[in-house]
Amino acid sequence: MTRIYCLLAVLLLAIGSTQAADKIPQVAGITTEYRHNAHADMFFTRLLKTDTLDGKGRAPSLQLASIHTDQVPANDISRKFASEYSVPLYPTIKESLTLGTGKLAVDGVLLIAEHGNYPESDTGQFVFPKRRMFAEVVETFRATGRVVPVFHDKHLADNWEDAKWIYDQAREMKIPMMAGSSLPVSWRYPPADVRRGAKLKEIVAVSFHRLDTYGFHALEAVQSLAERRSGGETGIKSVQCITGPAVWEAAGQGVYDRSLLEDALSRLKEPSLPAGKRVEDLAREPVLFVIDYRDGLRANVFTLNGAVLEWAAAWKYAEGNETASTVFWTQELRPFMHFTYLLMGVEQMMQTGQPAWPVERTLLTSGALDALLVSNRDGGKKLDTPWLDVAYQSQWDWHQPPPPPPGRPITEQ
Repeated sequence: MTRIYCLLAVLLLAIGSTQAADKIPQVAGITTEYRHNAHADMFFTRLLKTDTLDGKGRAPSLQLASIHTDQVPANDISRKFASEYSVPLYPTIKESLTLGTGKLAVDGVLLIAEHGNYPESDTGQFVFPKRRMFAEVVETFRATGRVVPVFHDKHLADNWEDAKWIYDQAREMKIPMMAGSSLPVSWRYPPADVRRGAKLKEIVAVSFHRLDTYGFHALEAVQSLAERRSGGETGIKSVQCITGPAVWEAAGQGVYDRSLLEDALSRLKEPSLPAGKRVEDLAREPVLFVIDYRDGLRANVFTLNGAVLEWAAAWKYAEGNETASTVFWTQELRPFMHFTYLLMGVEQMMQTGQPAWPVERTLLTSGALDALLVSNRDGGKKLDTPWLDVAYQSQWDWHQPPPPPPGRPITEQ
């Protein structure tokens, strides 16, 4: 009889372990605004309507347990979807995390603070309330005596002080945390990556649109390449923002390798350079971010509005002057499937408690973007950045996603 009870106990433990493994994490959706095609739509709606945003795709292994929006624009969809899918809306972040119980009642937090009606800083960054919202999450963790994983969309904050504060709070409280852009996980054509442990000499990338929102994507793509080099990440020694005709003159001064720029441009899937035209003829107001790492690597990120509508990069190895290049392709139609592969990394963290890639990547890019825009504000002054001594090792590997499903017009609800 004792043996039977022992066997029964083992069986019940096994069943319990299987049920725990199969449990779908319940996550709180905290955002600035939830409207069609905003980042909250890219994350929250995937949990409600599958990863193709139409109920016909893969159901992510997360469940949206609650929604809190900081703002409610005229085209808000949070109220409609909350009613349709029986997801409770809460007026405060604390209630969204506790589900009104006074105890932490979710398994994770999606903090999506990327859109809304907010001011710009004197360096030209949108000042989203990322520190304030994260502080309310932390306050709830402290009050309830428990923490859960947090995904922090895109950069940590618009300035270094807030970004470092967020990072330090997460480390102090041992909060599993991820952040960043979808570019590192998106498609690459050709499917190229920096060889792990290789010595790099230079990386050149091209970008477009705003220096803050799209420039951040370019910096994250570059960092996902740079962190694989010999010795891992060492931190950034200095930055400089060069604008106008000086961008083209900088090639002759040895700031960047023009052939690497041409390699990156050659990878664009939607080339916009007519025959006989140079990039200089179309990008009338070019901007160049120059980033010098502490170990001697240099990265140059060009924003070439008028000539470029995609992100691409080229890099040169230190030994043999071997080069490689690729385009970081995103699906610029619904369902914007690059967000699916970003969400898959988040799912992994919510299920295991272990970040899929290091949050230090985004801490460093957040700080670099802030410093570069300070340089731009101050007339292109070179800025030493001893505070960006962010050293880390990344074991994350990029994998080519499957071909995306056909896109739909972005106006389609």
